[in-house]
Amino acid sequence: MHKENPQRASVLQHVSQNVRRLRHAADLSQTALSEKSGVSRRMLVAIEAGEKNVSLSTLDRVAEALDVAFSDLIQAPDVRDHSRINELAWAGEITGSKAVLLAKATARREVELWEWRLEPGDRYCPDPDLEGWSEQLFVFEGSLTLVVGDVENTINAGEFFMFASHQPHAYRNDGSAAVRFIRNVVI
Repeated sequence: MHKENPQRASVLQHVSQNVRRLRHAADLSQTALSEKSGVSRRMLVAIEAGEKNVSLSTLDRVAEALDVAFSDLIQAPDVRDHSRINELAWAGEITGSKAVLLAKATARREVELWEWRLEPGDRYCPDPDLEGWSEQLFVFEGSLTLVVGDVENTINAGEFFMFASHQPHAYRNDGSAAVRFIRNVVI
Protein backbone atom coordinates (compact mmCIF):
# COMPACT_ATOMS: atom_id res chain seq x y z
CA MET A 1 0.00 0.00 0.00
CA HIS A 2 1.55 3.24 -1.08
CA LYS A 3 1.44 6.46 0.92
CA GLU A 4 -0.82 8.04 -1.70
CA ASN A 5 -3.46 5.37 -1.08
CA PRO A 6 -6.93 6.72 -0.16
CA GLN A 7 -6.95 4.53 2.98
CA ARG A 8 -3.78 6.29 4.16
CA ALA A 9 -5.41 9.65 3.42
CA SER A 10 -8.42 8.73 5.60
CA VAL A 11 -6.11 7.89 8.51
CA LEU A 12 -4.44 11.30 8.14
CA GLN A 13 -7.93 12.83 8.33
CA HIS A 14 -8.69 10.80 11.47
CA VAL A 15 -5.43 11.94 13.05
CA SER A 16 -6.19 15.54 12.08
CA GLN A 17 -9.69 15.47 13.61
CA ASN A 18 -8.63 13.54 16.71
CA VAL A 19 -5.60 15.68 17.55
CA ARG A 20 -7.64 18.88 17.19
CA ARG A 21 -10.58 17.47 19.23
CA LEU A 22 -8.36 16.03 21.99
CA ARG A 23 -6.22 19.17 22.16
CA HIS A 24 -9.35 21.31 22.63
CA ALA A 25 -10.71 18.85 25.23
CA ALA A 26 -7.42 19.19 27.15
CA ASP A 27 -7.72 22.99 26.83
CA LEU A 28 -4.29 23.22 25.18
CA SER A 29 -3.17 25.64 22.51
CA GLN A 30 -1.00 24.31 19.68
CA THR A 31 1.95 26.05 21.33
CA ALA A 32 1.24 24.38 24.69
CA LEU A 33 0.87 20.96 23.04
CA SER A 34 4.10 21.58 21.15
CA GLU A 35 5.96 22.32 24.38
CA LYS A 36 4.41 19.37 26.21
CA SER A 37 5.06 16.85 23.40
CA GLY A 38 8.36 18.12 22.00
CA VAL A 39 6.76 18.22 18.53
CA SER A 40 7.20 21.50 16.68
CA ARG A 41 4.21 23.81 16.42
CA ARG A 42 4.67 23.83 12.63
CA MET A 43 4.33 20.02 12.60
CA LEU A 44 1.20 20.19 14.80
CA VAL A 45 -0.39 22.77 12.48
CA ALA A 46 0.29 20.49 9.50
CA ILE A 47 -1.04 17.42 11.36
CA GLU A 48 -4.26 19.21 12.32
CA ALA A 49 -4.66 20.39 8.72
CA GLY A 50 -4.27 16.79 7.51
CA GLU A 51 -1.33 17.83 5.34
CA LYS A 52 1.53 15.99 7.01
CA ASN A 53 2.52 12.34 6.76
CA VAL A 54 3.55 11.96 10.39
CA SER A 55 5.87 9.32 11.88
CA LEU A 56 4.68 6.78 14.44
CA SER A 57 7.13 8.14 17.02
CA THR A 58 5.74 11.65 16.57
CA LEU A 59 2.20 10.34 17.08
CA ASP A 60 3.38 8.51 20.21
CA ARG A 61 4.73 11.77 21.63
CA VAL A 62 1.51 13.65 20.80
CA ALA A 63 -0.63 10.86 22.32
CA GLU A 64 1.45 10.85 25.50
CA ALA A 65 1.20 14.65 25.80
CA LEU A 66 -2.59 14.42 25.37
CA ASP A 67 -2.72 11.50 27.86
CA VAL A 68 -4.44 9.18 25.38
CA ALA A 69 -3.53 5.92 23.64
CA PHE A 70 -1.84 5.93 20.24
CA SER A 71 -4.92 4.19 18.83
CA ASP A 72 -7.11 7.12 19.95
CA LEU A 73 -5.28 9.30 17.41
CA ILE A 74 -5.63 7.05 14.35
CA GLN A 75 -9.08 5.56 14.91
CA ALA A 76 -12.09 6.91 13.03
CA PRO A 77 -13.71 9.46 15.36
CA ASP A 78 -17.25 8.05 14.99
CA VAL A 79 -16.63 4.32 15.68
CA ARG A 80 -18.87 2.50 18.13
CA ASP A 81 -16.48 -0.29 19.19
CA HIS A 82 -13.29 1.43 20.31
CA SER A 83 -11.49 -1.90 20.74
CA ARG A 84 -11.56 -2.61 16.97
CA ILE A 85 -9.19 -0.22 15.23
CA ASN A 86 -8.38 -1.85 11.86
CA GLU A 87 -6.59 1.23 10.53
CA LEU A 88 -3.46 1.58 8.46
CA ALA A 89 -0.91 3.16 10.80
CA TRP A 90 2.17 3.10 8.56
CA ALA A 91 2.92 2.66 4.87
CA GLY A 92 6.45 2.07 3.63
CA GLU A 93 8.26 3.55 0.68
CA ILE A 94 7.75 0.31 -1.26
CA THR A 95 4.23 -0.71 -2.25
CA GLY A 96 2.97 -3.50 0.01
CA SER A 97 4.90 -2.50 3.14
CA LYS A 98 2.40 -1.57 5.82
CA ALA A 99 1.40 -1.81 9.48
CA VAL A 100 -2.27 -2.10 10.38
CA LEU A 101 -3.34 -1.64 13.99
CA LEU A 102 -6.15 -4.17 14.29
CA ALA A 103 -7.36 -3.83 17.86
CA LYS A 104 -6.61 -2.77 21.40
CA ALA A 105 -7.46 -4.11 24.83
CA THR A 106 -6.67 -3.00 28.34
CA ALA A 107 -4.37 -5.39 30.17
CA ARG A 108 -4.04 -5.50 33.92
CA ARG A 109 -0.91 -7.65 34.08
CA GLU A 110 0.22 -9.28 30.86
CA VAL A 111 -0.63 -10.42 27.36
CA GLU A 112 0.11 -13.93 26.11
CA LEU A 113 0.88 -14.47 22.43
CA TRP A 114 0.05 -17.95 21.08
CA GLU A 115 0.48 -19.55 17.67
CA TRP A 116 -2.19 -22.20 17.05
CA ARG A 117 -2.76 -24.91 14.48
CA LEU A 118 -5.92 -27.01 14.39
CA GLU A 119 -6.16 -29.90 11.95
CA PRO A 120 -9.47 -30.62 10.16
CA GLY A 121 -12.09 -31.94 12.60
CA ASP A 122 -10.12 -30.98 15.72
CA ARG A 123 -11.38 -28.67 18.46
CA TYR A 124 -10.26 -27.01 21.67
CA CYS A 125 -12.71 -26.30 24.51
CA PRO A 126 -11.00 -24.38 27.33
CA ASP A 127 -12.52 -23.44 30.66
CA PRO A 128 -13.75 -19.85 30.74
CA ASP A 129 -11.12 -17.35 31.88
CA LEU A 130 -11.46 -14.95 34.78
CA GLU A 131 -13.70 -11.88 34.61
CA GLY A 132 -11.93 -9.06 32.75
CA TRP A 133 -9.85 -11.33 30.49
CA SER A 134 -10.22 -11.15 26.72
CA GLU A 135 -8.83 -12.81 23.62
CA GLN A 136 -7.78 -11.47 20.25
CA LEU A 137 -7.60 -13.90 17.33
CA PHE A 138 -6.06 -13.41 13.90
CA VAL A 139 -6.44 -16.23 11.36
CA PHE A 140 -3.70 -16.33 8.75
CA GLU A 141 -4.48 -19.70 7.14
CA GLY A 142 -7.74 -21.62 6.78
CA SER A 143 -11.04 -20.89 8.50
CA LEU A 144 -11.69 -21.03 12.25
CA THR A 145 -15.06 -21.60 13.87
CA LEU A 146 -15.19 -19.82 17.21
CA VAL A 147 -18.14 -20.56 19.48
CA VAL A 148 -18.75 -17.91 22.16
CA GLY A 149 -21.70 -18.83 24.36
CA ASP A 150 -24.28 -20.08 21.87
CA VAL A 151 -23.03 -18.01 18.92
CA GLU A 152 -20.85 -19.49 16.17
CA ASN A 153 -18.45 -17.11 14.44
CA THR A 154 -16.53 -17.99 11.29
CA ILE A 155 -13.16 -16.25 11.06
CA ASN A 156 -11.45 -16.64 7.69
CA ALA A 157 -7.82 -16.07 6.74
CA GLY A 158 -6.96 -12.38 7.01
CA GLU A 159 -9.73 -11.66 9.54
CA PHE A 160 -9.59 -11.05 13.29
CA PHE A 161 -12.00 -11.31 16.19
CA MET A 162 -12.01 -10.15 19.83
CA PHE A 163 -14.16 -11.38 22.70
CA ALA A 164 -14.44 -11.43 26.48
CA SER A 165 -13.12 -14.89 27.37
CA HIS A 166 -14.77 -15.23 30.81
CA GLN A 167 -17.70 -16.90 29.06
CA PRO A 168 -17.84 -20.43 27.59
CA HIS A 169 -15.99 -20.59 24.27
CA ALA A 170 -14.47 -23.16 21.93
CA TYR A 171 -12.34 -23.31 18.79
CA ARG A 172 -13.17 -25.70 15.93
CA ASN A 173 -11.81 -26.51 12.53
CA ASP A 174 -14.83 -27.48 10.44
CA GLY A 175 -12.84 -27.20 7.19
CA SER A 176 -10.83 -29.68 5.13
CA ALA A 177 -7.45 -27.96 5.64
CA ALA A 178 -5.48 -26.97 8.73
CA VAL A 179 -6.32 -23.62 10.30
CA ARG A 180 -3.49 -21.49 11.69
CA PHE A 181 -4.10 -18.49 13.88
CA ILE A 182 -2.57 -16.16 16.42
CA ARG A 183 -4.26 -15.95 19.81
CA ASN A 184 -3.55 -13.11 22.26
CA VAL A 185 -4.84 -13.67 25.76
CA VAL A 186 -5.19 -10.29 27.47
CA ILE A 187 -5.06 -10.72 31.24
